[in-house]
Amino acid sequence: MGTAGGGGGALRLPGLHGYAAEFSPYWPGRVACAAAQYYGIAGCGTLAVLEQNEAGIVLLRSFDWNDGLFDVTWSENNEHVLITSSGDGSLQIWDTAKTKGPLQVYKEHTQEAYSVDWSQTRGEQLVVSGSWDQTAKLWDPAVGKSLCTFKGHEGVIYSTIWSPHIPGCFASASGDQTLRVWDVKAPGVKLVIPAHQAEILSCDWCKYDENLLVTGAVDCSLKGWDLRNIRQPVFILLGHTYAIRRVKFSPFHATLLASCSYDFTVRFWDFSKPNPLLETVEHHTEFTCGLDLSLHNHGQIKMTCNICKEILNGQSK
Repeated sequence: MGTAGGGGGALRLPGLHGYAAEFSPYWPGRVACAAAQYYGIAGCGTLAVLEQNEAGIVLLRSFDWNDGLFDVTWSENNEHVLITSSGDGSLQIWDTAKTKGPLQVYKEHTQEAYSVDWSQTRGEQLVVSGSWDQTAKLWDPAVGKSLCTFKGHEGVIYSTIWSPHIPGCFASASGDQTLRVWDVKAPGVKLVIPAHQAEILSCDWCKYDENLLVTGAVDCSLKGWDLRNIRQPVFILLGHTYAIRRVKFSPFHATLLASCSYDFTVRFWDFSKPNPLLETVEHHTEFTCGLDLSLHNHGQIKMTCNICKEILNGQSK
């Protein structure tokens, strides 16, 4: 786990490989990591809650699950609650104020649940999950079953992300090479973008432009998409040498974003500049899988990794 722009550190959890990391929206320096044994192929999973302070990075609490954990999202209405997604197709709700868990388990996906995200728009408490069963599901954490299932992708869903601007709107990225936009109030897909000629592993929504999304794919490229005109990308960022595992827009700057890749690097970009690559970070010695930018600190970033088992630096299954 590193800090860009000042300080840094690493926490090693033997035998675990990190897949996803997300900063708490409530606690500065607190981050959750979803991890799995044996690269997620077999074994158990662990939710690790970490905190960075003056002494370094410490493990506050950990929870085990009987299958690998591949993604994690914080609740938007309770600072102690998280949801993880697992290789057995289930979602787990955890309360970090308690010593044991999970509080609830939702098991509807028939293959790996690879992505989970909690809506950030006011007035709704909705969760979306994406699975290798080619479906996305809508959940209300207070209800014991899914509210809706979204079908249409023709390949594995790797990423699902809510719009931070439009209530009830989310995007999904898939191995079928498309980025799709959905409205929970309408049946069927709202928009289909043939974004790459390769599997798309990650997508994210710009925090400052409701029409702008970015995709990262196995073809090593990042592409920006304006939903008002999808005939061609508004930007293409090249530089990674292996598949891009995750991409995140900056919460502070409209044209800045970060990406991590199986080339072991994290890269920072400004797509408004003629030379958009700002920095390449090569701190990791294995596939870099998880990435998040802090809402509390303009320069702080966390990652997850694999063989070196530094939380947060992890390999995708």
